[in-house]
Amino acid sequence: MRTQLLIPAAGMGTRLGASQPKALVNLAGTPLLVHTLRNFQSLDLIRDCLITVSASAREAYEKCLAAAFPDHAFELVDGGNERQDSVLNGLAALHRDTELVIIHDAARPFAPADAIRGSIDAAGEYGAATVAIPAVDTVLVADESGFLDNTPDRSLLWACQTPQTFRVEVIRAAHDAARRAGRMATDDATLVRLNGGRVKLVMGSPLNFKITTPMDMKVARCVLDGVTE
Repeated sequence: MRTQLLIPAAGMGTRLGASQPKALVNLAGTPLLVHTLRNFQSLDLIRDCLITVSASAREAYEKCLAAAFPDHAFELVDGGNERQDSVLNGLAALHRDTELVIIHDAARPFAPADAIRGSIDAAGEYGAATVAIPAVDTVLVADESGFLDNTPDRSLLWACQTPQTFRVEVIRAAHDAARRAGRMATDDATLVRLNGGRVKLVMGSPLNFKITTPMDMKVARCVLDGVTE
């Protein structure tokens, strides 16, 4: 099935203490976006890749990508105010014959190849899939006053990751419905579920974490040190 990779990369690195888009923040001397794309390059999935970017930093993205991938052309799409807006812009720019779209966070540089392939296979079969991992810690639900209100059954809880992969018509319908309803979500698989779709869970990895804080960057450097030793 014709597949395209969509990377939402317009978010700012505020919680990292950076004054630039998070995707362009260096991890061990290389921008996060480049680390992330290299994972997909090994699976031959960066051809025709779409990247949503901050319009004010478009030139910086172009220079970054040209230096790291001189033999590849990327289509840059202006991002929106929220991640959901950026994904919607990216979906509108997909090639007309694209059947599956892989949506992956720019700040998850360690997505395992088997999880990526698993999400593609599952989306082809079920229409929608997300990489996730079973919850290890007990999760507590608080009330409005900060007291324990509920303890969900841990065996049913999973921590959401990306990539999330979809048949194009499924994810476009979910975003259209969300826009009409004024509904926002922090991930695309949830939009599909809220639109009545079924989303297959694909086993991910604890290493497939999203880099958000300075502590995450320290952990990511340790991961790279372990990979390169």
